[in-house]
Amino acid sequence: MKITIKDIARESGYAVGTVSRVLNNRPDVSETAKKRIMEIVDKYNFRINSNAKHLKQHAGSSIAIIVKGATNMLFASMMGQLQNGIEKQGYECLIYYINENDNELEQAIQICNDRKPMGIMFLGSNHQVFMEQFSAINIPCVLVTNSGKTLNYKNLSSVSTDDSDGAMAAVEYLLELGHRDIAIIGGYLDGPVASTRLNGCVKAFNKYDVPFISEMQYEPSMFVMSKSYEAMNNLLDRMENITAVFAMSDVMAMGAMRAIKDRGLHIPEDISVVGYDGIELADYLITKLTTIRQNREEIAKRSIDILIDKIENNGDAVHEVIPFRLITGESTKSL
Repeated sequence: MKITIKDIARESGYAVGTVSRVLNNRPDVSETAKKRIMEIVDKYNFRINSNAKHLKQHAGSSIAIIVKGATNMLFASMMGQLQNGIEKQGYECLIYYINENDNELEQAIQICNDRKPMGIMFLGSNHQVFMEQFSAINIPCVLVTNSGKTLNYKNLSSVSTDDSDGAMAAVEYLLELGHRDIAIIGGYLDGPVASTRLNGCVKAFNKYDVPFISEMQYEPSMFVMSKSYEAMNNLLDRMENITAVFAMSDVMAMGAMRAIKDRGLHIPEDISVVGYDGIELADYLITKLTTIRQNREEIAKRSIDILIDKIENNGDAVHEVIPFRLITGESTKSL
């Protein structure tokens, strides 16, 4: 009788990851679990050396991570924790980097065909692409930092920050400091992150009865420093009285800060700057950045826990929202 690692897991009552660790002689397994799993291995004459050797090649225990944007510092700051956490659970971690404009679902479908992973994590996503193509994926998946709740797929979970509330908090903070001529640098509005964060910005302006003219005050950009540098220059060219800018990522904020400095202006004396993400680098800038900090450690941890639970126990999708914090730095001041 030919059996698989899933059969051993089912009969033993232990998770696939635990079985994988036993078959690979990992030390982080209890003696009780090891004894029970080996009893089943012996019962069916499961060929440990042959099967364990090829286990990863045949999708016995791999989880893929698709990272959209190789220069995304938020994602980079989470990768070590994600990889270590996955491997500690006995799974092989397959990491794929794609460009910001690439199709993550086409990449995922190819990975499923070639490597047959047990689950996929997506760092960065385009909701339109998911609506059009995700039905071709039938393994558990999780969106990391982006919400997938409105997509309504049973096998697609998500762990994210409330981007609307986070952006609203950033703009509210500037409004409370007395700023009214506030510019915004964000992503292109065909993506869920930029549109959701802009929605939060608009809520803040409305709450304070401050007019917001998108065509004047909003400048789209890719989430890279060079493009946000250009975006900030565009805003400075058309907004004469700008006193503050909210950038939808810390990386964007850094590009904007350089543009402000190159114009001979000072931060925060002339223009206050707020970022979003709370990456470590933002704490070490000459002018420490005020930012909305996403709890990347908790997001990474919960993404791992949820995905492995779905792989091993099935069940419906889970969508968790992790609280953010406003971190005040040196880049903002009251008028």
